[in-house]
Amino acid sequence: MKKLLITGGAGFIGSHVVRLFVNKYPDYKIYNLDKLTYAGNLENLRDVEEKPNYEFIKGDITDAKFIEELFSIHSFDGVIHLAAESHVDRSISNPLEFVITNVVGTVNLLNAARHIWLAPNSTIKNPRFYHVSTDEVYGSLGETGFFTEDTKYDPHSPYSASKASSDHFVRAYFDTYKLPAVISNCSNNYGSFHFPEKLIPLAIHNIKNKKPIPVYGKGENVRDWLFVEDHARAIDVIYHKGKTGETYNIGGHNEWKNIDLIRLLCKIMDEKLGRKEGESAGLISFVLDRAGHDLRYAIDSSKLQKELGWTPSLQFEEGLERTVDWYLANETWLNNVTSGDYKKYYEGQYVKRG
Repeated sequence: MKKLLITGGAGFIGSHVVRLFVNKYPDYKIYNLDKLTYAGNLENLRDVEEKPNYEFIKGDITDAKFIEELFSIHSFDGVIHLAAESHVDRSISNPLEFVITNVVGTVNLLNAARHIWLAPNSTIKNPRFYHVSTDEVYGSLGETGFFTEDTKYDPHSPYSASKASSDHFVRAYFDTYKLPAVISNCSNNYGSFHFPEKLIPLAIHNIKNKKPIPVYGKGENVRDWLFVEDHARAIDVIYHKGKTGETYNIGGHNEWKNIDLIRLLCKIMDEKLGRKEGESAGLISFVLDRAGHDLRYAIDSSKLQKELGWTPSLQFEEGLERTVDWYLANETWLNNVTSGDYKKYYEGQYVKRG
């Protein structure tokens, strides 16, 4: 039985990846390693927790000794590394936390994999270290053009700088030690089980409760939105078919200005909640722009599509409706995750533009 370690598997994207692999590959043993911070939630995986090929391990990737022991005990055949601090606002408030988790934590995993996989007496065949990253490492685009795998790195926030650094370490371990590694950089994800500090789930939560919907600046920042289940499928394809040492960009081909996205979301919510058209749009509240806020991200994923055959499955409007339906049908989950740290963090965070 192939042993696969998925880090950050209780988080938003990670839980979808874990679910896909547990259900699709019964001959794999899937180990889900997660620290269970505010964004990690085992409720995300209730439907697979009793599966015989699934095991949860609570632990911290910044603990080098623990990670070394974990690899020594289990001799993982592969790693899909998603564990990371990921919220830009939090990185601005506490950049060091992002350096420790995203950079040092990644290096701890690389060291452990190197010591086990590249040992002279290693019996593991065809191991793979798959590092999941973000398009934010590329910086900001103008009104035209797309990020490709050859785009120069130009991170603008502590979060994107920490992810860029971890990407470089993965490539350095491939070049220096010949550690079999692959990287993907994805655009913004949306879908079920998303912690409501991010734009779409935050807006759904606030619209439902008739609270202000904070929109940075004038809402003109553009993002390329990727349905999280499509991202999980891409990770599956890259892990199994991607070429060692390569990078693959994953994008949804869904560019939206933030303000247009929020207006569409308000329209959908009005229909779902039986409100008068335009009622939810009245909750939009423009707030002071984020420091170093990138104007536009857009991914060219043609390499992934041409070489490995992956394509996104949903148009954004359909995916957004499915996402809204999930949040409205899972009020208990949403109430549980918004009852603690989330409220503390967002208390007084947003300042209206004058």
